[in-house]
Amino acid sequence: MKLTGNTIFITGGGSGIGRGLAEALHGLGNKVIISGRRKTVLEEVTKANPGMECVELNIEDPASIEAVAKKLVAEHPTLNVLINNAGIMKPDGVDGVVDDATVASTVTTNILGPIRMTSALIEHLKKQPTAYVAYTTSGLAFVPLALTATYSATKAAMHSFALSQRFLLKGTSVKVLEIAPPYVQTELMGAQMAVDPRAMPLKDFIAETIAALGTDADEVLVERVGMLRNNPGPREHEFVNKFNDMMAGH
Repeated sequence: MKLTGNTIFITGGGSGIGRGLAEALHGLGNKVIISGRRKTVLEEVTKANPGMECVELNIEDPASIEAVAKKLVAEHPTLNVLINNAGIMKPDGVDGVVDDATVASTVTTNILGPIRMTSALIEHLKKQPTAYVAYTTSGLAFVPLALTATYSATKAAMHSFALSQRFLLKGTSVKVLEIAPPYVQTELMGAQMAVDPRAMPLKDFIAETIAALGTDADEVLVERVGMLRNNPGPREHEFVNKFNDMMAGH
């Protein structure tokens, strides 16, 4: 991917990986528009990065997605990069009765959200000389974290979706990318996660990801996620067990 001169829309750009990508790409000379539900957070980010823009978006609401897509196309006709980054991660305890609201919100945000957002912009992107749709999935798409089973399953679903969409768009100007982070120091599951020494520092992750993004790779992977990405296979459950024992502190 060419790393400069793009017009880029990033969902979930107010914090964590989304903000990191937005600021890095903004600094490289791209027009960046971020979105999220919290207006004050978005304004804080854009204030710290003059020239960056923001728009409020409820990724769970189809009407909000359609309205934002129309606004983007009208105000930014050169929009050529969509990074579907918004997501939520909550423990769900699938060894017992799950909280239906938590599961439904996770599926709606992490699967329906990016599918709907891409659908709303895909015809516009096809008209651009070069365009990209990127999905932030997770290393957990390949090795699930049992304590967040639904989240892991949504990321596996989006990996599969990206494979299909990449195939169907191969004759167009749109390239489909997948960004699959390892465990990164963000506040996705609370403040403790942001300082967990087992997690990759956000700054390091962003730097390595931007470097990978500048290649022709379909999957944008940092070195640290390799053991997760390469695990699926006939004996994958052996590593899944070891990984979950480690994360549980056993």
